Amino acid sequence: MASKTSLPEEDFTCPVCYDIFKDPVLLLCSHSICKECLQKFWEQKKCKECPVCRRQSPMDDPPLNLSLKNLCEAFLKEKNERAAGGSEVLCSLHGERLKLFCLEDKQPICVVCQASRKHSGHQFLPIDEAAGDYKEQLKEALKPLQAKLKDFEKVKHTCDLTANHIKGQAQQSERRIKEEFKKLHQFLNDEEEARIRALKEEERQKSLMMKEKIEEMNKQMSSLRDKITAIEKQMRAEDIILLQNFKTTSESFQCPLPTPKTVSGALIDVAKHLGNLSFRVWEKMKDVVQYTPVVFDPNTAHPSLIISEDLTRLEYKRVDQTLPNNPERLDSCCVLGSEGFTSGSHLWDVKVEGNACWDVGVTTESNVRNWSSFSWDRVWRVGYKGSGFGHFGGAIHKLKQSLHTIRVHLDLDKGQVSFSDPIQNTHIHTFKHTFTEELIPFFCTWNLLSIVPVKTVIDHCTA
Repeated sequence: MASKTSLPEEDFTCPVCYDIFKDPVLLLCSHSICKECLQKFWEQKKCKECPVCRRQSPMDDPPLNLSLKNLCEAFLKEKNERAAGGSEVLCSLHGERLKLFCLEDKQPICVVCQASRKHSGHQFLPIDEAAGDYKEQLKEALKPLQAKLKDFEKVKHTCDLTANHIKGQAQQSERRIKEEFKKLHQFLNDEEEARIRALKEEERQKSLMMKEKIEEMNKQMSSLRDKITAIEKQMRAEDIILLQNFKTTSESFQCPLPTPKTVSGALIDVAKHLGNLSFRVWEKMKDVVQYTPVVFDPNTAHPSLIISEDLTRLEYKRVDQTLPNNPERLDSCCVLGSEGFTSGSHLWDVKVEGNACWDVGVTTESNVRNWSSFSWDRVWRVGYKGSGFGHFGGAIHKLKQSLHTIRVHLDLDKGQVSFSDPIQNTHIHTFKHTFTEELIPFFCTWNLLSIVPVKTVIDHCTA
């Protein structure tokens, strides 16, 4: 029933204790809380935030909401007047005030109902005591609901953070893709220009060679024409003159004449410029692109680990990044490789030079699916920890001194994972196990780690 204030009782109820406000204070977010309830809430949370909207409060001592306090006092006064004989609800059978509550029938009754046979042998409580008991029961019933609501709020906060992180990941990945393709486009443009320059240069040189050859032949042909003309002139002369000049004339045409020859290799070497063009450009591209057999999965990285944009370098920072707490994310400054293996032989090198604390190895896919059930016994690894760092645990081979590079060789067909020093060419340790599920590269560091790129080799196979 509404009061004379025309407001329901909920408007006068504290959102923390669910009773009528007592000394309500007003926060900047416009929410009002009992002063005592707010102080207890802040002490429990260890931060000054609104219990309703979670907005941080810059004030240590919020002001009293006098208007709301006056309204609450008027509401309570009106409520007490109704209980004392005002416009209260009356018994529908006897027209008397409902002063008692039957514990067996769970309903308010009057004193006449109490004396009736219907309620014979029943237990009763005054209305205010019974209401107080039920309020306590409702408070207890609210606790798991409030706790569940907090769980939902936490998960929703993670979902909101995840949604924003997805947008950031997409934008960053798009930018990185464009940068990488820009490099490839530039390489292809440069390669195209270089090959066209080479073609033009060959054309220039061979055109010049043919021009010189043609000029030389023109000279030889002109000389031959002069000789032919001179001989024909002598043949038309008188006999005596022909005989007088015959010796000189015969000496001129008896000189060895050059034999005209075509030029070998004068044409453009089309095969050199066009033969397997795409393949040879791709083959040359291996010198400008980088390949690493393993890359880090940023969705599994602890917030203290910073991963490079090409996903090959890992660095520990003391300040955590703002990242969603997704189920794949690991704890204890760890990160996984982006791809797992179920068969075959796989090898990768990890640079650990100057790192005072690191673990490198493999673990099972089921082991990292849920960090709460994570077991170090299912991480086969080699590690080093300098002074000031914690102890090892699980399936690990401990090194007494750090290395420059550690090589991991996973051979699932043989059921073993081996570790070696590729620089010193020395074997370190081999774990043998019957692996029955997918294995994922595993890394831990409190410093720096990087995957060493491998040289791409193109095998020229023949059919």
